Amino acid sequence: MSEEILINVTPQETRVAVMQQGVVQEIHIERMSSRGLVGNIYVGRVCRVLPGMQSAFVEIGLDRAAFLHVADIWQERQDVETRLIERILHEGQTLLVQVIKDPISTKGARLSTQISIAGRFLVFLPQETHIGISQRIEDEAERELLREKLQHLLQPDAGGGFIIRTMAEAASGSELEADVEYLRKQWRDINDKAKSAKPTTMLYHDLNLSLRVLRDFVNEETIRIRVDSRETFQKMQGFALEYTSNVVGLLEHYAGERPLFDLHGVENEIEKALARRVDLKSGGYLIIDQTEALTTVDVNTGGFVGGRNFDDTIFKTNLEAAQAIARQLRLRNLGGIIIVDFIDMDNEEHKTAVLAEFKKTLAKDRTRMTVNGFSALGLVEMTRKRTRESLAHILCEPCSTCQGRGVLKTAQTVCYDILRELVREARQFSSREFRILASQQVIDLFLDEESQSLAQLGDFIGKPIYLQVESQYSQEQYDIVLM
Repeated sequence: MSEEILINVTPQETRVAVMQQGVVQEIHIERMSSRGLVGNIYVGRVCRVLPGMQSAFVEIGLDRAAFLHVADIWQERQDVETRLIERILHEGQTLLVQVIKDPISTKGARLSTQISIAGRFLVFLPQETHIGISQRIEDEAERELLREKLQHLLQPDAGGGFIIRTMAEAASGSELEADVEYLRKQWRDINDKAKSAKPTTMLYHDLNLSLRVLRDFVNEETIRIRVDSRETFQKMQGFALEYTSNVVGLLEHYAGERPLFDLHGVENEIEKALARRVDLKSGGYLIIDQTEALTTVDVNTGGFVGGRNFDDTIFKTNLEAAQAIARQLRLRNLGGIIIVDFIDMDNEEHKTAVLAEFKKTLAKDRTRMTVNGFSALGLVEMTRKRTRESLAHILCEPCSTCQGRGVLKTAQTVCYDILRELVREARQFSSREFRILASQQVIDLFLDEESQSLAQLGDFIGKPIYLQVESQYSQEQYDIVLM
């Protein structure tokens, strides 16, 4: 399936859309004010060791201390007897660390002491000695051929291990050799800087998003890369000429009057990807709810009444939903635990077909995931590796009115809250009168349906109660002023 990559650049942010057959499949956003940290290498300083959690907090110059688990400390992997973090680290110790997961929500960045530096075709592991091969390269003969080709290029005493990336399948010996030299030079530069660097110094940062497109996103299905910034286009061209010469011909500078993302309908897709409801072509729809712990996807038939019988209708809706869900996971970059509630199916063959379609569509995703079959409750449980914030977390923030709950107390509920609060205030404080400050909706209710309740309370506490509209208040906000 042919793939096109669109890159929109402004001084504030870079946005990348991956298109397949004219349909947006992935959105990547990098803002200059908050660039991702994964891959960055720092001189870290241990600020706290937690034996109970077998982990440590490490200062690397961010707002929050980063997190290092004992399992991510490379030096002790071969020594099971001393795999206790209190024997490995102590407060104030400095060590070389690499970010393996960006800070997410209230969690700090996650670190590892095993360094890896990504190139076009290879990943360099300075502390290792073996050669690994991407699991996506499944053909055993091809795997062995790539291993032999790389071993032939490596000097026995040079040190370091490598992982052969999927893109290396079509790489020539000279391209692999150039990648090896590039990665070794990067590691030498990091070591030279580390000798004189102070704690919390960043020694290496990964490529920016536009250059990572050339290194990580381009594959044999990519037919074009369109960039709407001449400066970025020239930088990408220079990088491609030096490191990825086979993709130079795919680069194209877009200079049209109409914005690139508008031309291809990407802006509309971003808006849709922030919505809770996703409509299906058949008339059915998905409801996607993202929480701190997990994401739930609920499939509904909606107005779809096609097919010869109800079972057929459910089956066709679930098949379409399986494709749509896989796309939404990529588009929204949803990670962690994901629960999918397909419409209940009694036919086991239908269940098998829906699950197979779901896994087939998910296979196009670059991100590692696991998918379980239908549970006893008819739910599909899966996980998708989360290494960066979801699209909603990047572009949105919790609603200041509902505080992220997604619902508001009704005006009537707020009225009753106010009446109870008035009783409490009257018992605690002696006042000549009380003044209620609230939103228009709440005051209107007190003047109409709840006027008798307010009058009865005024008689009960023996003090006059006045009402005042505050136009800036949300429906849940109110104040009681003692006069």
